[in-house]
Amino acid sequence: MTLGNTHHAQEPDRNDGAPAPLHIAMTSVHTSPLATPGSADAGGLNVVVTNTAQALARAGHRVDLVTRASEPGQPYMHEVMPGVRAFFLPAGPRHPVAKSHTDGLIAPFTVEFRRWMAEHGSGVDLIHSHHWFAGVACLPVSQETGRPHVQSFHSVAAREGQNLADGEPAESAGRGPGEARCVRESDLIIAVSQAEKEMIAQRYGTPPCPVDIVHPGVDIEMFHPAPAGGLVAASPAAAPTAPDCVTEVTGGRDYVFFAARLQPLKAPDLAIRALAELPAGTRPLLVIAGAASDDFAGYEDHLRAVVTETGMESDVRFIGPLPRTGLAAFLAHAQLLLNPSFSETFGIINVEAAACGTPVVAWDSSGIPESVHGGVTGTLCRSREPREWAGAVRAYLDDPALRARHGAAGRAFAESRTWDAVARDYAAAYRKLGRHA
Repeated sequence: MTLGNTHHAQEPDRNDGAPAPLHIAMTSVHTSPLATPGSADAGGLNVVVTNTAQALARAGHRVDLVTRASEPGQPYMHEVMPGVRAFFLPAGPRHPVAKSHTDGLIAPFTVEFRRWMAEHGSGVDLIHSHHWFAGVACLPVSQETGRPHVQSFHSVAAREGQNLADGEPAESAGRGPGEARCVRESDLIIAVSQAEKEMIAQRYGTPPCPVDIVHPGVDIEMFHPAPAGGLVAASPAAAPTAPDCVTEVTGGRDYVFFAARLQPLKAPDLAIRALAELPAGTRPLLVIAGAASDDFAGYEDHLRAVVTETGMESDVRFIGPLPRTGLAAFLAHAQLLLNPSFSETFGIINVEAAACGTPVVAWDSSGIPESVHGGVTGTLCRSREPREWAGAVRAYLDDPALRARHGAAGRAFAESRTWDAVARDYAAAYRKLGRHA
């Protein structure tokens, strides 16, 4: 299937020789791309889809974000910015649905997406589905309308019986067959890392379609080092003044930051236990941002029990999910970011921390080494023992020069991965569809 099969892509190139702009439908079923990352089932996927769509629009393309209406009174269409529209289809109940029950929304979404394509999709060049739910829902419409289908998984399910280090557990029995179908029937797969590309091949065999790797980007204007004389202060006396949203939580104490959905895969309990290994009088505060989804509704209570068990009641703050500006502020003023997640296809939060000049201590697994350069922008731990993690944290706390050096290298790394660069890579990948029979 080629871009040339579609109505809009048959337009001639522009007079200046540049190819005509594309009209892309980006779909997501289980979460709205506009949802706040760290809340419910929103995470890196939401960051990638929203920022890439906006960057594609800045480059002259049109993007329609097509998702499910999940709130009462949600409008059918919302203009995000010139060139980007969000559509909220009436597929299923108008409230959030746990991922473990989202299989039941696939068929209704297919019906509504078919209707949407008939009413709004005459100029759409391609359909780019994000996560397997969207892929299975949209593949039939892609095939019926002759539009190429692009698939991004963002996470690949572990096989049954494997541990968390092998990937995200399948939320339902349909995930494995659904991912396999997306691999088998899509015209292009865009993976976020080499690790994800390898996971796909290991789980489902070498895909019959091309697999392009496009590392996610970062908004380097929003995520930037704290002001006042350098990326990271060389001494406490030179430390920049934190904004009110940070000082209200920390009371001015130094802190280590954790930000992710609260679920076992992300391992916030290891962050708590690692900080508990440090002496009570000198340990920094641990600030935990994020919330549990419906599938892990009791997990925050478990974490609070770990806090009590380890005697960390005075040293841990749970602050819930943050807006993007708040996340940037907390990252910029943190001593470091802890990312003990068992498995990540990439780890966008690591690059956001790097953009803020904040080193990362992370687990050396899956796609994480593609977002944290061990010994350069952070430290990669090869053990799950809290004592090893505490040692990595202590090394940064005791050596401001090391923190500054890794912070500066992180900022330089982040500046090479802007969302505009990601959009160029996406557009180049999309264009290749026009050259495949």
